[in-house]
Amino acid sequence: MIPNVLTIAAVDPSGGAGIAADLKAFSALGAYGMCVVTALTAQNTRGVFGVETVAPGFIAAQIDAVFADVRVDAVKIGMIATAEIADAVAAALLRHDARHVVLDPVMVAKSGDRLLATDAVKALRERLVPLAEVITPNLPEAAVLLGTPEPDSLSAMQDAARALHKLGPGSVLLKGGHLAGAQSTDVYCDGETLAELSAPRIATRNTHGTGCTLSSAIAALLPRMDRLAAIRAAKDYLTGALRAADELTVGSGHGPVHHFHNLWRD
Repeated sequence: MIPNVLTIAAVDPSGGAGIAADLKAFSALGAYGMCVVTALTAQNTRGVFGVETVAPGFIAAQIDAVFADVRVDAVKIGMIATAEIADAVAAALLRHDARHVVLDPVMVAKSGDRLLATDAVKALRERLVPLAEVITPNLPEAAVLLGTPEPDSLSAMQDAARALHKLGPGSVLLKGGHLAGAQSTDVYCDGETLAELSAPRIATRNTHGTGCTLSSAIAALLPRMDRLAAIRAAKDYLTGALRAADELTVGSGHGPVHHFHNLWRD
């Protein structure tokens, strides 16, 4: 069965992050993609120049419309922007008993531009994190969610992953890409299993939308395999997309990863 996967996120007009990246990852991994728009952004590979959020009530209406008509096998949540939007999304997903929810707690763009209001962190932590089967914070996002210093070692990452799991998600994938080293190591924690997932660090500046892509890949795979296997397969997919990223010539800043590296041929 082909899974139907919904992304709830923002629009990146340059196509590297947000809904565009999510739908590409879904398609590349054999899932049917759907989308609910939370915000419009004016951005490219060099930065974010403006954000217009969608009214929370209309975001809820989009979610209701999808669930009223389509079987939704998994949900990925990306940029939420405000506390009001977090509340609306949480209420809608509870209303529809959403399954296989993957939360990417988007706070800052690759360019360094902030994408989450300060007062929205509490709503994200208290309303959306407990609904998620998997959350995928990077190290700065983990520090904000926990109100602690940013993890700076593998041991600190393990401690942070355990603390994040206590916030209520089914599992945590704490991404270690901000640390140095030849390997990029993430830490998985579900309260029983604590695992390290490593992949070679790819030398490319084209890393725009990596968080969106990984979380979407997990959502596309969760309906078809167990949780840790889906996360490992999603990480392998992202590594391939990063390895092939320089085949693309998109923008003059942090370009996108190559979502269709296994499908497109010269």
